[in-house]
Parts: sequence; structure tokens; C-alpha cells
Amino acid sequence: MQHAFVKLVPNSAKQTVSIQDVKDLLYTYQKVTSQTGQQLNWSYEQSAFPYEVVETSASTLHLTSNHERYRSIFIGTEQSVIQVSLPKNATFGDKGKANEFCRFIAKKWSGELHLFNGRIMYFYKR
Repeated sequence: MQHAFVKLVPNSAKQTVSIQDVKDLLYTYQKVTSQTGQQLNWSYEQSAFPYEVVETSASTLHLTSNHERYRSIFIGTEQSVIQVSLPKNATFGDKGKANEFCRFIAKKWSGELHLFNGRIMYFYKR
């Protein structure tokens, strides 16, 4: 399994996060991308967010897809960390979408993003 992390730091907009916060942010992401599709007069929603959100536990979401290019992503939370995991059967499409979601979350909450490749992106003022 591969993992990426969004860490909330003292300068972040939020200090703690719940799975419901992440779920709400994913629905915000869906809404934003659907509006982009409307502006372009193109059914972009299915391509932008090809997943169904399933809450597997109190702190874990499983994003599953029936689309041929995507399979699944897991998102978990623990106090001030959001972990995004790709299972072994994940596709390159899943990794791309996971990177998009991570950047969206980190940017919205002014966090620190630790990417799958080990690099770090800072979305807060230092």
C-alpha cells in the first residue's frame, strides 16, 4: 500500500479533523467540479469524481469506482492527520485522483502535504 498524508499544523485553518469533515470536503469537491462541467457544457462530474463514498468505520472512508480507469482509495483520519492510501490494485488514475484530493484538502485547510513520493508541499504561511 502507498500512503500520502495531510498534516494540520498550528497555522492551519483547522486543528483537528473528523471523517465527517473529510466527507463534507469531498462533497464540496464534487460540487465545485460539477460547476466546472456546467460552465464548460460538458458532463465532467463522472470524470472528476468517479467514486462512490462508503464509510467503513468511524475514522475511514472507502472510495470505490466502477469506472474502468479507477478502482479504490482509502481515506482515514486521526486527530490532525488525514491519511490517503492506495491499495495494491490501485491504478495510475487512482493515484492521480488521490493526489488531486490531497492537494484540495491541504489547500482548503492550509495544511502540510506529504505526497506518495515522499515530497512535501506546504499550503500554510511559514
